[in-house]
Amino acid sequence: MLPQETLDAARDLLAAMEARGLTLATAESCTGGLIAAALTAIPGSSAVVTRAYVTYSNEAKQQELGVPAGVLESVGAVSEAAALAMAEGALRRAGVDLALSCTGIAGPGGATPAKPVGLVFIGAARRGGETVVQRHVFPGDRAAVRAATVAEALALAARSLGDPGAACFG
Repeated sequence: MLPQETLDAARDLLAAMEARGLTLATAESCTGGLIAAALTAIPGSSAVVTRAYVTYSNEAKQQELGVPAGVLESVGAVSEAAALAMAEGALRRAGVDLALSCTGIAGPGGATPAKPVGLVFIGAARRGGETVVQRHVFPGDRAAVRAATVAEALALAARSLGDPGAACFG
């Protein structure tokens, strides 16, 4: 279950987007669809959320979002470049106004010295705007890393809409 403050952030984001007539899609890896789950937990979310891509494997990232194989081979799925390609791929393929992406290592396994547990890249691609990718290392266990990723993705989305005061969680 997601914290109430995360659900409140989802509600606020959806209200801001609906008021502007904007649509949204997600492209998720390490969260396995939790960003979409937070958004669609809010009644009326279908006015904004059009689709969610859960692309856990590299193959899915390539097939569903058009992430170039070269990106995955050279820097890996857990990278700024992959998060950027995921967000831009979702934006393009879903035909939405805003796309959120995340890729990371939620743990407990899969880490390396260069890519520790908790390393997450979150992207936001805005139609007609710049794509922003943030790097985070969230503390805690798998559930904590995933929850922090959802909260920060929602905050990044709010900031991408021009709300500089949008809270950062985690």
